[in-house]
Amino acid sequence: MTLFAPGKWFAALLLAAAFAAPAAAAPAAPVAVPGPSGGASNEVVLAPHRAVYDLKLLKSRGTRGIDAVTGRILYDFSGSACEGYALDFRQVSDMESGAGHSVVSDMRSVTWEDGKARSFRFNTENKLNDRRTTHVDGRAKRGDKAVEVQLTKPARQKFSLAAGAVFPTEHMRRVIAAAREGKTLLSFPVYDGSDTGLKVYDTLTVIGKAIPPGGKPPKDAAAKVPAMAKLARWPVTISYFEQQSAAERQTHEQTPTYAISFELYENGISRGLLLQYSDFTLSGEMTALTLKKLKPCK
Repeated sequence: MTLFAPGKWFAALLLAAAFAAPAAAAPAAPVAVPGPSGGASNEVVLAPHRAVYDLKLLKSRGTRGIDAVTGRILYDFSGSACEGYALDFRQVSDMESGAGHSVVSDMRSVTWEDGKARSFRFNTENKLNDRRTTHVDGRAKRGDKAVEVQLTKPARQKFSLAAGAVFPTEHMRRVIAAAREGKTLLSFPVYDGSDTGLKVYDTLTVIGKAIPPGGKPPKDAAAKVPAMAKLARWPVTISYFEQQSAAERQTHEQTPTYAISFELYENGISRGLLLQYSDFTLSGEMTALTLKKLKPCK
């Protein structure tokens, strides 16, 4: 999803907020770049591509009375390790409640992350029923001892993050590298500039058993691109948590703000999305996939 989650993997959180759920950041999209040291890890090569995912309500629980959710994600990823990675992401979702309440959420996000994961630019705009609710614009730069963030919207502000915080593309690049090495768990903080641009989320990534090339043939748009059948993929679940102090972690059992599950190909493309919130779960089926030409580094 890099991380649509990337990113911005997905703004259904705005819909939850419209029904009185707490606000939170959307996951980052499943893409990847070298780590903070700038070194390559496992030579992860990301595929520039454009994907479309159709969303629908899979499960509703609790007392909010959510009857239906439909929507679509447009995910346009380009770039390379030498020129950096750009993501143009949009998610539009329509949620209906049992009381006849309907909310349309529209999130647009444009990000860029350099090939060595040292700088990150982000611009995200959220709307509910055509009324803008948030607009975040800023950049982050990794130094030797900290990550320095500078926001221009919603207000001019500068602050520092711990040096261990990773950016969205770097996050998913590490997931792919760990999957190739047979690892099953990863845990570290992620900064993606979402929400109001001020939050860092702790993440826990669980990586399942590899699906070999040609195994369990998908029935979605990935099946129409022959190159995808030559790649391994892994079932992945990433849970996002509000950051806590050391004392709070020792005395409180924490539940995730949200979680996203998907099958992650070794070239960074994702399929079979599940977006899990406290009161509902959305599925995202890949309905279109176009691979772009990868420009080799000079």
